[in-house]
Order: sequence, then structure tokens, then C-alpha cells
Amino acid sequence: MEEKAHKQKKHTQKHSGPKAQKKKLKTQAGAADDDERKRNPKAFAVQSAVRMAKTFHRAQDIKTKKHHIPVVDRTPLEPPPVVIVVMGPPKVGKSTLIRCLIKNFTRQKLGDICGPVTIVSGKKRRLTFMECNNDINTMIDLAKVADLVLMLIDASFGFEMETFEFLNICQVHGFPRIMGVLTHLDSFKNNKTLRKTKKNLKHRFWTEVYQGAKLFYLSGMVYGEYQTQEVKNLGRFISVMKFRPLVWQTSHPYVLVDRMEDLTDPEKIRTEQKCDRTVSLYGYLRGTHLKNKCQVHIPGVGDFEVSDVNFLPDPCALPDAQKKRALNEKERLLYAPMAGVGGVVYDKDAVYIDLPANHVHQQQEEVRPTTELVQSLIDTHATLDAKMAASKVSLFSGSGTIDPNDVGGQSGDQRELEEESVWDPDTNRERRKVLFPGDEDDASASSSEEEEEESDDDEDTVGDLSAFLKETRAETEEKKADGAPLKKRQRLEEAGVTAEVPAFADSEDELEMSEEEEEEEARGAGDSGNCSEEETDDEDSEEESAEEEAGEVRNKPEETEEMSEEEMEEEEGVLRWKEGLQQKAAEAFLRHQEAAPNLRKLVYGAVLEADNSEDDEEELGGLFRVSRPQKSRKAQANAVDCSRFQPDTSHNWDLEEMLDSIRDCFVTGKWEEGQDAATLLKEDEELYGDFEDLETGEVHKSQSGQEGVAEKTDSDEDEEQEVKVEEEEVQKNKRLEKKRRLKERFDAEYDDGDATYFDDLKEEMQKQAELNRAEFEDVDDETRVQYEGFRPGMYVRVEISSVPCEFVTNFDPQYPIILGGLGSSEGNIGYLQMRLKKHRWYERILKTRDPLILSLGWRRFQTIPLYHIEDHNGRHRLLKYTPQHMHCGASIWGPITPQGTGFLALQSVAGVKANFRIAATGVVLDLDKSVTIVKKLKLIGYPYKIFKNTSFVKGMFNTVLEVAKFEGASVRTVSGVRGQIKKALSTPPGAFRATFEDRLLMSDIVFLRSWYPVSVPQLYNPITSLLLPVGQKDSWAGMRTLGQLKHDLGIHNKPNPDSLYKPVVRAPRHFNPLHIPKELQKALPFKSKPKQQQAKGKIPRDLQRPRVIREPHERKVAALLHALTTVHHHKRKKAHSVLHARHKEFLKQKEKDEEAKMKRQKETRKRLYRVMGQTEQKKQRSSLKGEQKDS
Repeated sequence: MEEKAHKQKKHTQKHSGPKAQKKKLKTQAGAADDDERKRNPKAFAVQSAVRMAKTFHRAQDIKTKKHHIPVVDRTPLEPPPVVIVVMGPPKVGKSTLIRCLIKNFTRQKLGDICGPVTIVSGKKRRLTFMECNNDINTMIDLAKVADLVLMLIDASFGFEMETFEFLNICQVHGFPRIMGVLTHLDSFKNNKTLRKTKKNLKHRFWTEVYQGAKLFYLSGMVYGEYQTQEVKNLGRFISVMKFRPLVWQTSHPYVLVDRMEDLTDPEKIRTEQKCDRTVSLYGYLRGTHLKNKCQVHIPGVGDFEVSDVNFLPDPCALPDAQKKRALNEKERLLYAPMAGVGGVVYDKDAVYIDLPANHVHQQQEEVRPTTELVQSLIDTHATLDAKMAASKVSLFSGSGTIDPNDVGGQSGDQRELEEESVWDPDTNRERRKVLFPGDEDDASASSSEEEEEESDDDEDTVGDLSAFLKETRAETEEKKADGAPLKKRQRLEEAGVTAEVPAFADSEDELEMSEEEEEEEARGAGDSGNCSEEETDDEDSEEESAEEEAGEVRNKPEETEEMSEEEMEEEEGVLRWKEGLQQKAAEAFLRHQEAAPNLRKLVYGAVLEADNSEDDEEELGGLFRVSRPQKSRKAQANAVDCSRFQPDTSHNWDLEEMLDSIRDCFVTGKWEEGQDAATLLKEDEELYGDFEDLETGEVHKSQSGQEGVAEKTDSDEDEEQEVKVEEEEVQKNKRLEKKRRLKERFDAEYDDGDATYFDDLKEEMQKQAELNRAEFEDVDDETRVQYEGFRPGMYVRVEISSVPCEFVTNFDPQYPIILGGLGSSEGNIGYLQMRLKKHRWYERILKTRDPLILSLGWRRFQTIPLYHIEDHNGRHRLLKYTPQHMHCGASIWGPITPQGTGFLALQSVAGVKANFRIAATGVVLDLDKSVTIVKKLKLIGYPYKIFKNTSFVKGMFNTVLEVAKFEGASVRTVSGVRGQIKKALSTPPGAFRATFEDRLLMSDIVFLRSWYPVSVPQLYNPITSLLLPVGQKDSWAGMRTLGQLKHDLGIHNKPNPDSLYKPVVRAPRHFNPLHIPKELQKALPFKSKPKQQQAKGKIPRDLQRPRVIREPHERKVAALLHALTTVHHHKRKKAHSVLHARHKEFLKQKEKDEEAKMKRQKETRKRLYRVMGQTEQKKQRSSLKGEQKDS
């Protein structure tokens, strides 16, 4: 029984009902913070105001640290390719990584990496890869144009000096995005060592870049390439990365040249090989707008003026804006002219065709689209007449071809060209072979549709052509589905799936997704990533979906009409009366619908438009079709939904503009003053007055009539009071509503909620960016270029004349060519004031007047700086050497560069040195010669005549004129006596009279401290490394320092004799006796008065004491006494030592006794305290027992 009583019924949860629904919603939504706060408010109460304030301040600090100063977004609609610089020490895997990334994006292999390689990585992004070699000149140039730097690090070796040099270069010239890539990780055999190395390298990399900088790991190589998944992850990061605009790049136009052509007259080159050349440089324009005839600088060559600029068709254009997630094979473009990849390139006056030599004399299995024309010309075997006789022409997409023998042929027998992917083992790449109609029964009409849409910009024409394109696509699908069952064909038509699928779409779904596409994927999760061009053709997909929803009744006649001739022949056995039975039934149904009233039209006043069936149209000679507007999609509405009513499709009543156009046609619309609905009703009431409802018998009176009756009767007075109260309430409510609206408007103006100054600034920048884009949005490129110049993103051809011939003859594609645009004043040379600091890793200090190589702006040049420091009084004092760990000023003669531009300094760019090569970094402060640098100059003189406080000094100046210039100047002696120059003396020349605070000595030295202005040496020697022969471009040597010259020439410094250490021989000085005047002696106290003491003379012989000579007995007595004294002293000393030892023993014994005594006392205290504690416990127990008994 007890078991049954304890056993309780198990709780069963409800699966339906309001409680279960509420619980389900709560579970789905999750525990929200608001619910938690309502359920347990004390848990969320503020425990400590100080801690809460600290938390809030920390959160705000973290939020504010993420803010950047908003800048106006000047990115064009079609931005130029992102420049990705792959940098690292030699043999670290730079070329291999570029090849793997190119293969990941374009499915093509590139053998030799030469110059910039541009690829299409997505629908809105292109990438330009550039390999950076170990030359310091290349590192400096590429750091100025890079948007992203892939910094390769050999993990098995560690960081090398080139990595830190490049990081410092980037810090000076505007820090681009930097991603580290660790390679050679497969050389680690121990996992623990690998993890430790990764951690150390990561934290060191974070120290140099920023905390949390991305560092990729390439774990190993498979068949000479990095692992596909790792390269794909790296490519995905590159594809979605955002870039912060850099100040120098956004304020200057620049071109990373990917192609160069020599336009010089060949006859001129033949007659004079060393003549200046005229070259044209090609590349994508970046930065800001480029004007024609402007000044540019080519780093490594020099300054030039642009002769002509033109924009060309984009050789690596972005794909068409279509709704798709991945690129197909045709859109995976690769453009690298310096590496021999580029296909057909269109120039201003020529067409360049890249056709490899091994392709000319071999029969190719497939023809690339870029070389199709040339290949067909080379491989031709028939004459032009024979080709014309056998040729067929198709004027419009979807129409039939015209045969010279049979003009009346039907268009349905002809099929379009198709392509097939074929792997070419010779070139190790995938090529696309053209399949003619006889080879394979498969076609695609996407290209023709794109051409039609591009050629016709008129909206109405595109609308009329949409039905025509629809029919063509339906015919193509019918041909693709030949031989398939009818049900399968219906499924193909309903699903809208075409046969062509990109070969690599599955692997690129996530790679090519942008934010917009992710939203689309979230809205329709069932969409496949393998969509072809036909599925995503503009707005046709929406029209197809409307067709599918129209129902089976309309689909059946369409299928019947679209049946091919082969299917009609299969049905010859069927009875004649059964032919077209479905079509007849559909026509009868439509006639019945036309006779019936359209209830949908009568109730809603709107009709759903749908696509009509595609009928076979008449063809004239197989070429043209008869256009029947009444049967087109826009002219005829759906007969099922709108019988007896033909909707006007030219007016789309779903648009807000169409509704606004007729809004004022109704009573509620905005009328003129005096014609408003309320005003007219009031006038009618005054005009007609009272009236009686004949059905109900109720009498309605006007307002004036009611007031008259109310005055007569008392009952009406009460009603009038009630009306007044109601009116007052209404007026009060109106006033309150008006106040509320005013308050809301005030809050909206002054209390922006969570909006901050940063948000307002961002919004202002966004408005400015939209305004900039809208200014020339509708203007064609030719006109737009004349107003604003060539905008970034254009592929431009820049023609430059008077270029040194060595630039062309010694051209090496491994070294980048950068065309940097200069501002209006940046082409001038002048004085620059800078702030400079010697790099802490550079082992030597820098000396004034030693030549230094600077990288400033686009330029690299050699100059002679003067270092100086500003004193507290504003004087700029020349320094002989740069100070340690401290900034100093520097003045140079160089190109005018905007203030705030960073620069770096090197002492040599030749070769590779083991030590750190960056000598100093700094920033430009001023652009004028306002700073006067002075150096200290000490002039030394000697007194030759001394009076009381006046002295005549010579040897300091040479002429009277020099003395006259320094009259009134302050002078000093080495002993510290100060003086002033008074006047020049006639003889000797250069001597002067000076007064001092005290009388000088003839041994004093007088010196004058002056400041002498120093002029800045005018040396500007641009580095022309690109003009050196191939293989010697990293060996540019300019002006040498004095130390290098002496070292190279074997010259040893001759020491200054005054600086040598030698013994100092000083003659003894004789001082005169001190003479105190008698008057002063009287006033002195006695002890300070000079005493008249005579010197002691020699004592005369008679006064001298004679010496005593002892007798032998006396000597014995003295010796005995001395011995006894010695024994006595010894005994006393011995007794004292014994006494000291005894006392020491006594002290030890006394200390032991004291310790024993203390121990006994401690034990006694313990016993006493124990007894006292026990007594206390007994008392407590007895007291507790007494309390229990009382209770």
C-alpha cells in the first residue's frame, strides 16, 4: 500500500492547445533578455555603480577604437583590379602560390609569372597578381601601389630580413592590407614543434602588423602544388576582403603597366640606335582621375609629360550583371601580356594577336575564341567562292538560315554552334572545341540573346522582342528534348532547366557569393548553384514563372502546337477526328469565357496579365516572320481571366505614379480652394436648409435652424450645453494632438536617438558619394573624359615621348613599371624640411652631408641632407650626426611633395646585404626655405695689454671691418670672466678694446661664440635602375660617402696634431706676495692681521745642547730595564686575554641559563592557561544545563 501511495502519475506534456503552442513559440524564440529581466528583475539590478560605469566606458572605448575617419567613397562603378603583391624571400614559394591561385580562379595553368597577371575572380571583382623579387627598389615601388600584400614566410627557417624591411616600407608609404602565409610546414616531423613554431611566428607577426592579423598556413605540397582546399580558402578570403583607401593612392592617379609598345619610327632607330624613344604604356588606371598632357613619374626612369591618353576596351572585363552565383568558363578570364597570355588585344591603331609559335603549324583539336579568326585563316583550304557557295546566313537569332540553293528552307532545321571542353596535353590547359551541327545535336542560344539585348537599348523594342526570344528558346528546348518522353519534356519546360551547366559551378558556390546573393539564397534555398545563362536572363525568369502558374489548360495547347514533325509522324495511326482535339476544346472554352461576364473585373477592377500561348507564326521565305501585335504578350491579355474586357496594358495601375495621376479625380483628392468636398457640403447645407426624410419621418434641420429652435425651448438649451462641452473636448484634444506633434518634431530634430556625430559624418560622406556618382552618370565616356579626365577603372593607353632608349632595350618584365601621376606643383624641385629618425635596427648613425637615398612620393632619388635640431629659443642648430632614439630635423633639396607625406631613407640600394637596409624614416613638414640652419663658430683671441678692467685683445679678427661687425658682442674667458667688445684698434689689424668684469691675466684666453648660417647642398639624383642592363638592375650606385671614397681609394685620415695626446709640461708659476694696505690692516680683527714674526735663524754652537754619551754600566742598566718592561707588558697582555676568554664563557653560560628559564616560564604559562580554559568550559557547561532545566 505504501508503495502504491508513493507512486505518482507521470506528467504528460501537452502537444496541442494554447499552452503547448505558447511553449513551442517560447522554445523557438529562445530565452530573450527581456523575458529574463521580467522574470527575475533582481538578478539584473545594478550591484555596483562604479563597476557598471567601468564596463560602460570599456565598451565605448572598444567601439570607438574601431572607428576610422569617414572618407568619401570615390570608387567607380567598375573598380580597377585589386593589386595583390606576393612578397617573400627567395625560394619561399611565391611563384607557386600565384600559379595555384590563378588555377583556383580561372582553371588555367600559367607557366612563367612575368609582370602583372589580371584575372576575374567574381562578378564584381578582378585581381592583379604581381610577384615582388628581393630587390629593394621593387619592394619600395610595389608597396606604394599594393592593395593587399601576401607575405610569404618560410616556417622552417623563420623570419628573414626582407620581411621586416617590406613591413617598414609599407608603414611609411601607407599601410595596405597584409596577410601572412606560412610555407614549408611539411618539413616539421614533430607536431609539438610545429605548434610551437606556429605560435611564435604568429605572435611576432602580430607585433609587427596588428593584433589578430590573418596568418594562413600552407601545410604541404602535392605534386608540386599547394593543397587545393587551402588555396581555395585563401582565395575566398581575398575575394571578399574590403580595403581602406590610402591617402597617397586616392589623391594621385597611377597605372601599374601590364604592356609596353615601342612606337618609335624604325628608320630613326636604324640610323641612330641611341635615340630617345616614344613608347605607349597600357594598364588599368587607379587612384584618381588622369588628365591628358599631365606630368607623370616612372620610378626608376624619371619625369615625363604625357603626349596622349586614350581609353581602350577592357581586355579583362567583368561579366555581365546577371543573377547567378558562379562564373561560367567563358567568364573566367586571364590577362597577362608580359607572361604571353592575352589573346586578341585591341589598340588605338592596331590589333595585336597573341598566337604561340607551336600552334601555327599544328592541327589543333579546338580553337580558342580569341584566336578563332587567325586560326581559320591559317588552316583554310578552300577558295572564297567555294566558301560563299557553301555558306549559310542567319540574320536574326532564332530565325532560319538562308541557303543559296534553297532560299525557302525552314529555320527549324538549322542549329547553332556548340562547344565542348577538351584537355590539351601539349599546353596543359583546358580548351573549348567548336562543335558544328553535324557533330552533335545540342545547341544554346544564350550568346545570341545577349547580343540582341546589347544591340537594342529601347525599352519598347526589348519588350516586343521578349516574346520573340521566348519562342526561340522554346524551340531550342524542344530540339534538346527530341526523343525524350513527353512527361520528361514537360518537366524540363516547367523547371526551366537547360542542358548547359558550368563545369566548376559546384566548387565555386560559396566562393563567388556576395552579400546580395546570400540574401537571395536565404529567400530561395531551393535554387541550385549550377545555373546557366539562359536561366538567369534578365526579367525573363519572372515571366516564365507567371507562365507556369497559368495552369494546365493553357499548357496543353502549347505542347500540342510545339510538337515536332517527327512526333506528328508517329501519330499517323490515330483517327483524323482526334487531331487537334485538345486545341478545339480550349478554343471552345475561351469562347464560352468571352460570352460570360468577368466577375474579377467587376469586383476588383484589375485583371491579372498572363502570357498567351505561343502560336506558330507565318514565315516569309524562312527568314522573316509576320508580326501580329494583337497576339503579342503586351497587346493581348489572358483570355481566361478577362473576357469581354481588354485591359490597357500601357497603364500599369500597380505603379504608385499611375495612382497619383488619378488621385485627385475623387472626392477625397486635393481640389482648389472653394471646391473642396467639405466646403461644398457646407454650402449645400446653407442653401437647402432643413429637410424631412419621407421614409422615416425624421426631420433634419440645418445648423442655423437648430440654433433658432434652441433659443425658444428650454430643453434645447441643455442640448446646446452638451454640444458646447463636446466641442470644448474636441478643441482640447486637437490642442493636445498639436502639442504632441510639435514635441515629436522637436525630438526628431534634436534627439536623434542613438545617432552620433560619427553616424552623421558617415551619412554626409555617403550623400557626397551618391552626388559624385550621379553627376556624370548618364554621360557617355567620350564626353565624360573631356570634363573630368580618365576615371579610375578604365584601361588606358598612355603615350610618352623622349624616353631613354635603355628603357626599351633593357626592358625586363620581372620589374614593375609604375606610371605615377604628379600634382600641379609636384614636378618642381625645391627645399624641403623634414622630421627624421634613424631606424633603431640600423647599426650605424647617419652623418650630415653624407649622400642618402630617399623614397618620397613616387620618386626614389639621392640627395645630401643636413640634420639639425631646434633649441628652446627657436634656433635650428646643425648636428654632425643623427641623435640616438630621437627625432631631428632634416633639410634637403628635392622634389616638392605635399606636407605629411612619409618617406624612408637608405644608404645603398645595390645588392643584398645581411644587415637591415632601411636607415631612417620620417615625414615632410615644410616646403620652403624659411628654416635657417646655423652652426656654432668659436673665435679665439689673446690679451696683449691689460689695464684694470680693460684689455686689448688680438688674434680674433683680421680686419677692422670684421671688428666693426661684432661691436657690442659678448665675449668670455676660459676662466669664466665675461666681457664685451667696445671698439676696434688701428694697430695691429683686427685688434680691439674690450671691457671685462674683472682684471684679466696675460695667461687668459678670450673667445667669442657665434652662429654661422649653413646652405643646403643642391643635389637631386634620381635613381635610374630600370635603365640598367638585364640582370644588373639591382646594382645602381650613386654618389659615395666620404668614408666609402677613402676606403675605396685607400686613403687614411691624417690626425689633427692638436687632437693627439702628449704630455703637458707646465712651467712653475710665481705669485707675488699678498699686499694688504695699512688702513685695511687696522680694520681687520687680530687673528686676520698679518703677524710681524721673524723667521727663526740657526742656533749658535754655544747655545746648542751637547749630546750625552752613556757609560758601559749605564747601557747595561738601560738594557735590563727594557727587558723587564717587555716581560711585564707580555704578562699583562696574556692575563688580559685569559680574562676575556673567561668572560666569554660566562656570557655563554648566562645565555643558556636565560633560555632554560624562559622555557620553564613558557611551560608554566601553558599549564596555567590550560587549567583556566578547562575551568571556563566547565562553567559554560553548568550554565547551559541550568538553562535547560529552567526551560
